[in-house]
Amino acid sequence: MILSRYERMIARRYLLPGKGERFIVLVAGFSLGAVMLGVAALVIVMSVMNGFRAELFDKIVGLNGHAVVQGIDGRLADWQQIARWAKETPGVTSAVPLIDQPLMSSYNGRVEGILVRGMRVSDIRNNSTIGQKVVAGSLADLKPGSGNVAIGARLAEALGATVGSQITLINPSGQSTPFGTVPRYVSYNVAAIFEIGVYDYDKAYVIMPIEDAQTLLLLGDTVGMVELQTDNPDKVAQILAPLAQKVGRLGVITDWRQMNAQLFDALAVERVAMFTVLCIIILVAAFNIASSLIMLVRAKTRDIAILRTMGATRGGMMRIFMTVGISIGALGIVAGLILGSIFLFYRQAVVNFVQLVTGQNLWDPSIRYLTELPSKPDPVEIVAIVLITALMTVLATLYPAYKAASTDPVQVLRYE
Repeated sequence: MILSRYERMIARRYLLPGKGERFIVLVAGFSLGAVMLGVAALVIVMSVMNGFRAELFDKIVGLNGHAVVQGIDGRLADWQQIARWAKETPGVTSAVPLIDQPLMSSYNGRVEGILVRGMRVSDIRNNSTIGQKVVAGSLADLKPGSGNVAIGARLAEALGATVGSQITLINPSGQSTPFGTVPRYVSYNVAAIFEIGVYDYDKAYVIMPIEDAQTLLLLGDTVGMVELQTDNPDKVAQILAPLAQKVGRLGVITDWRQMNAQLFDALAVERVAMFTVLCIIILVAAFNIASSLIMLVRAKTRDIAILRTMGATRGGMMRIFMTVGISIGALGIVAGLILGSIFLFYRQAVVNFVQLVTGQNLWDPSIRYLTELPSKPDPVEIVAIVLITALMTVLATLYPAYKAASTDPVQVLRYE
């Protein structure tokens, strides 16, 4: 929209009306503030939702892979053959044998439910999800037959254990005796404590060499599953289709979507719902811009009539008032992006401050899964937010601008 010199001058004057029109300035300020808050809210909420999904995906997939091959009865006797088939499948980057078994642990009279995970020592050390999250001790001390384990930070807190503590793992499926099955009690030293950032994992996981897990669970040379990584998690079903035919009745392939379907589906629905609800804030801001422009047109009716008699065109009047409304919207968009960026940068500090003031735990990791508020701004979504806000702003200026352009100078000046 190209404005002439006089149109730019008048639009600039109408953006800051005189002393007798401060109410119009106040309404326009509210409109700008509403646009700012709407844009900021959308940027913040969508970035947090994206961050939440990305963090969950990275940490869940980092521990459980893109898919797993599980035995029908919970055991895979031919896991070496399945691992070879998997590595020969195009698109599969790794096949790692695992043991996952829920058990009980005790220390100093405290008992907690745990999930024992047995992994090869090389896989434990090469797993970035675990290796980069060690807060105490060292994973280098985990060796077959050493009697050392690594436990999650929340589990360590619940048990009161530290590095060097000796915890007892209880396997209910022990050896059979004439008096029934006797549970196995095996003690292990805590060699490392890790904090992945997912509460459920940090509260339950006990990681040990796979040989020790096989001994504890009396599995022999079998494993519980083979974890698979692919080069494209979004196409995991297509990539693993040939492997599924080879595996047949030896095991069942379950990908990350099936393992976490309810969680990620709920996140997708919540993202759409939050985006729709927050767009209503921007719609309200657009109505505010329209109302402030209507008030401005009413206040400047005489000026419009004079300008029309001096040769101003209807198109010129429309451009002037559209420029005023679009300028308010543009300033609100810029301010909203700045406010949203500042909030996201200091998001955890803001959460901590609100918790301190209210005395309420706003981010309970046992409910939110993650220990900290995540964020991942998506440039495409931010551009979409800006475009939607700009479109609503332009539409809000059309009616007031049309009313200004439709002013009849003869009727207005007849009574002056």
